[in-house]
Amino acid sequence: MRNKYLLFLLSLILLSLNSGCATSPTGRNQLMLVSPETAISASKEAYISTMAPLRAKGKIDSDLIVTGRVQKITGRLVHEAIEMYPYTESWEWAIKVIDDPEMVNAWCMAGGKMAVYSGLLIKIEPTDDELAQVLAHEIGHAVSHHTAEKMSVAMASQVGLMTVAIVLGGEEYAGLAIAGTAAAAALAVQLPNSRTAEEEADRIGIELAARAGYDPRAAVTLWQKMGETGGSGPPEFLSTHPSPTNRQETLDRLGPEMMPYYTEKKNHLIYVF
Repeated sequence: MRNKYLLFLLSLILLSLNSGCATSPTGRNQLMLVSPETAISASKEAYISTMAPLRAKGKIDSDLIVTGRVQKITGRLVHEAIEMYPYTESWEWAIKVIDDPEMVNAWCMAGGKMAVYSGLLIKIEPTDDELAQVLAHEIGHAVSHHTAEKMSVAMASQVGLMTVAIVLGGEEYAGLAIAGTAAAAALAVQLPNSRTAEEEADRIGIELAARAGYDPRAAVTLWQKMGETGGSGPPEFLSTHPSPTNRQETLDRLGPEMMPYYTEKKNHLIYVF
């Protein structure tokens, strides 16, 4: 039986060597043991299972005015995302407002499955420009295939666990490790982003928002508001989106670079939804 697990482990290693590398939109090398297509499929299932109980409780899109505002901003951002990253045109983009006044969070799964919690709108009170920065940042994670990358890191960690189990000779533990590989890949959809991924989403997001006609200077005021939000603890958004120490400085520096995109879009006032 041990040979069976060793063969399985060797197959994973060969997979990682042959097809485990990719390049992000910013040119960064990424570990990709899990394909973007697999991550999109997993995210679609996760999105459905997440929304179903909330919809049953009337917690989805309960305020039509708020939903309309969010959808309008998202529509402009998605249009620009497809222009910048044509491979996203086939995605089944979706955005839902989850009614949870205490939750300050937003996310975008692989394939453009998005959500924003009402708590972010209530506690942060973002302007349209600031809300666009939140949503564009989330889209930045998606177009960079960060979900697939996180799933790949989780899988690589499980390969290490299997190695230890097999070396120790415990077939029972090796079997548990193999089962844990699939579980870790599924849970990776909800793992916090790395600081490298955050910097990438910041860079992509601020440009995407500017091209959609939203003031890039709002990126700085948004993160200032996030940092100032108090209560019993920091916003959930900050726990899943760790802040690089120089985030505000970087966004402030990027602002002038993005202003021409913003000015051009504002001057033309032509939007496609």
